[in-house]
Amino acid sequence: MARKKQYDYFVALEHIAKNAHKASMYLLHLVENYTEADAIEQAKKIHELEKEGDYLVREIMNELYDAFITPIDREDIVEVTDKLDDILDGINGLCYLFGNLAITEMRPDTDNFVHLVVEATEGVLSATKEFSKFKNSKTLKKMIQEVNDVEAKADHLYSQLLRMLFKNETNPIEIIKWKNVYDQLELTMNRSEQVVDLIDGLVIKNT
Repeated sequence: MARKKQYDYFVALEHIAKNAHKASMYLLHLVENYTEADAIEQAKKIHELEKEGDYLVREIMNELYDAFITPIDREDIVEVTDKLDDILDGINGLCYLFGNLAITEMRPDTDNFVHLVVEATEGVLSATKEFSKFKNSKTLKKMIQEVNDVEAKADHLYSQLLRMLFKNETNPIEIIKWKNVYDQLELTMNRSEQVVDLIDGLVIKNT
């Protein structure tokens, strides 16, 4: 009987990170070319990636139930998996938010915020790819710092956009709508930083 091939948790984690980055690029297209029809089309693509992410999460959990040996502690694999999935969920949630809040057009600098989300998810993907080589990696620390730097830029932009919203917008409904959007973008950025900070901690723990 053929021996079952050892499951590669790092490849599975990279797959989730790749889907999150791909979803962020669809989100950028949605924001930069915002029409109701295009938003629906891009949202479908993001929903499919989110569904695939859920499947990968279940696959990882099922493998953990049966595994005798794992490359790092089981609970740490679970935590990285959950935090990567949270990024994808956050991007998916933004699609629902645009629809549910009946957003008709983008406010200034929304695209700049989403550009930072794309940059952060690309950094998360790079760090996740490098994670399997953490014991000997010369670049992982730099990758983690780059995501931290992008998140700091996003914090600054978030504060600016909120200040402009409350200062210049007179329609309270628009204020409520866009505060929700900005909060969700900020949450997605925070989740990206949480992933790389977790990886950073696990490197310390396992070396």
